[in-house]
Formats: sequence, C-alpha cells, structure tokens
Amino acid sequence: MMSNIPWLTIIVLFPILASLLLPTLPSKGSKIVKWYTLGICILEFLPIIYIFYRHFNIQDESVQLIENYSLVNFINFHWSLGIDGLSMGLILLTGFITTSATLAAWPVTRNTRLFYFLMLVMYSGQIGLFASRDISLFFLMWELELIPIYLLICMWGGKRRLYSATKFILYTAGGSIFLLVGALTMSFYGTEGPSFDIRDLTSRSYPISIEILIYLGFLIAYAVKLPILPFHTWLPDTHGEAHYSTCMLLAGILLKMGGYGLIRINMELLSHAHPTFAPWLVLFGTVQIAYASLISLSQRNLKRRVAYSSISHMGFVIIGIGSLTDTGLNGAILQMISHGLIGAALFFLAGTLYDRTRTLSINRLGGIATTMPRIFTMFSVFAMASLALPGMSGFVSELLVFLGIVNNQHYSLIFKVSVMVVGALGIILTPVYLLSMLRRIFYGYKISNHSNPSLIDSGPREISTSICILLPILGMGLYPNMVLLIWENEIVSITIPYSLPK
Repeated sequence: MMSNIPWLTIIVLFPILASLLLPTLPSKGSKIVKWYTLGICILEFLPIIYIFYRHFNIQDESVQLIENYSLVNFINFHWSLGIDGLSMGLILLTGFITTSATLAAWPVTRNTRLFYFLMLVMYSGQIGLFASRDISLFFLMWELELIPIYLLICMWGGKRRLYSATKFILYTAGGSIFLLVGALTMSFYGTEGPSFDIRDLTSRSYPISIEILIYLGFLIAYAVKLPILPFHTWLPDTHGEAHYSTCMLLAGILLKMGGYGLIRINMELLSHAHPTFAPWLVLFGTVQIAYASLISLSQRNLKRRVAYSSISHMGFVIIGIGSLTDTGLNGAILQMISHGLIGAALFFLAGTLYDRTRTLSINRLGGIATTMPRIFTMFSVFAMASLALPGMSGFVSELLVFLGIVNNQHYSLIFKVSVMVVGALGIILTPVYLLSMLRRIFYGYKISNHSNPSLIDSGPREISTSICILLPILGMGLYPNMVLLIWENEIVSITIPYSLPK
C-alpha cells in the first residue's frame, strides 16, 4: 500500500544518494551536470508536494508519517522521522528554495560536479533536520550543513572568501558544541535511561536550574544560526563573499534552522525555562530590528546591505517566539517562510546584477534602470515585499508578531510600549535603506562604465525564477490562511503552557 512507503526516509536520502552519481557524469559537459541536478531537485520536490496533499492532515496536531528504525541500541539512537505542521511548512520552503537556487546557479562553470554535489548534500541535511524526531539525529543533520557551506564559500566565493569561510565555520561549529552538550544532558539526565527521542524527552522533567542551563546552551547554538545579536557578525561577511546561489540557501533555509530549533526544542521540551528567557528574546529581537536597520543603511556593498536587512527581519522571528502567544508564534513562523522567499529573491537579483556589472559597490552603480528595466522592476517589487508593503507576506507576518506582543498578558504596559516604539524605528528605517538602495543603483546619473547600453537585461531563466518566488509572497500576503492553517493546530498546543495564569 502507498501508506506503507517510507516517504520521509526517501525524501531525506534521495538527494544525497543521487549526488553520488555526479562524479560519473562528463566533466566537460557542465550542462549535463546542471540539468541532472535540476532534475533531481524537481524529482525531490514533487514527492514533498505529494506528501503534503495526500498524506498530511492539517487538522491533526500530532506527529504524522512516523518512521522509527533503531541504529544504536545501547544509547537508544534511532533513525526517527516525522512531520507536523511546523516542519511541513519548512520542508516545503526547503524544496522550493533549493530548486530555485539550483536554477540560479546556472552561470557557475568551474567544478560544477563538486558544486552541485555540495548543494544536494545540503538538501538532504536540511530536509532531515526538519523531519527529525530524535535529538541526536537532529544534531547530525545540523552538522551536515557545515562542510558543504564552508567549501561553497571557499571555492566559489569572492576575494575574502577564506576569511569569511573560516569565520563561518568557527562561529557555527562553536555553537554546535553547546547544542551537543545540551542534547547529551537532556538525554542522559535522570534515572529513566538514555533517550534521544523527542517524544520521550517531552515527558521528562528537570530541576529548574538544570533546565535553564540546558535552555541557555541550546539558545547559544540557535543564536549563532538565526542569528541573534551579538552572534551575527559571521553573516554579513559570509553573504558578502559567497556565490549568490549559496546566499539563497543561507538566507532562505539555513537561518530558519535556528528558529525551528528554538521552537521545536526550547519551547516544546523546556517549557519551564522558556518564560524566563522570553522577555530577553523580545528585548534582543527589538534591538536587533533597529540596530541592523541602522547598520544596513551605512553599507555600500549591495549584498552586505541585504545581509543586514536579513538580520533585521529575523528580529521579528525572535520577538514572535518570545511573545508567548499563538498569534505571535504564528507571525514568527510566517516571517521565517516569508523572509526565506524574499531574502532568497533579493540575493538572487543582487547576483544577477553582479554578473552584468562585475561590481557590488552601490556607489559605482547608477542610472541602469533604462538599460535593464526588467531587473529594475523585479528588484523594486521584492524591495517592496521586504519593507512589508500591504498585500505581501512580510506585512502580515510583522503585524501578527506585534499583535502577539500586545495580546500577552504577562508583560507590562511599559514593556509593550517600549517594544513597539523601538520596533517602529526599525520599520521606519527599512524603507529608508531599501529605497535609497534602489535610488543609488537604478536612478540618477550613469557614474561608471558599468552602466552602459550594452548591458543585457534579465533572460527567461531569471524572469521565471523571480516570478516563481513572487507568487507565494503575493499569495501569503493576500490570503495568509493559505499557510497559517498548515501549522495552526501545532502552535495552539505549543503555546498552551504559556497561556495559563502565573
């Protein structure tokens, strides 16, 4: 029967197994490698969509399609997979962004077999992380991302690629140590015996002091990945040097792994410690929105400006998680999906602009709207989406986050007003740095030889990729329930402990 097929194992292992055939393909015919990888990404995305429509019940808040295979008996390490609304939404995002990034990487011509091999390995790791129901498997999938990204930056990055790659690996590997220590402490603490199964860990209780230390360890790991101030400095350097297809994966999926872990493990498994840290999450998220917006305004490198914009927008995710309400948490998850699409699109367009002008310096660009009107139009549309224009997904997610703070009964009025005022400052600065970016790049005088009539405008590949990313952004903005219903039941069950009176 179709229901007996291990669908989750298939979608986790298929990309990495398919990548093993890449070395057998001709090294000179890079188009064969590109079409093969694109075909694998599409073949992976199709069963993800099939699982969602045929085997996933949005009305069921429990974990579905559970697969459990024992791997190491004496420590109870299992290949344990399962999905609920939270993981399903991010798995759909992963399939969509990875397929788009593969198409965006078409101009890559050097070592294409290795390049696409690393992308497919990342694909498996990301799907595996969101589907993991075993905390040790979660950690392994978390680590599976590090080496592929490090190599993608080292081999296909810019002039400072080695510095950026080293900084990335030091930050993320350092954060992983805290993740490992937290996972081991949770699993081996107590007299029940070791267990890494998330379902078993949900029923375990810890002394509040131990739970706070475990929570703090996980939080540091997620703070690097999200990122949260002051663990953010690797992100602008990495985005500034990585190839734009790699940036799409970083902004679209990698950052969301931190938010997912914060909800899945810290909120669900450490519910006694979370209220202690929640006000601090709101505080740091609010400061992050305003701080990153100010820094973005001062950036003269196009990709670094978009990178700081990403840091600012992830601040809304942190606030939503700290709001302790289902409204705020809905906004946080929607913001992860929304920013995954918008951030990927902006990095894609920044890369297509670099392919033509060979510069990322905003000061060296100007007046190219007339020579590249299609790129100008797409850049403008996605900039409007990024500044949360009504009718687009960012507006809904940010509104829900702030409504979640307002609806919280545990925070004081002064605290809420302070969050609103500082957050509003960041929201005001967002159109300032985005519209000034558009003005400097596309309007004004042609101030360098990069802006000349011989520049080629977007082709069918770039236009189709941009339109495919734009459609869900508009869909979620006009009809948010299109995605909110996917995880609505799970969010209610997660926030129930925090809705009770103190």
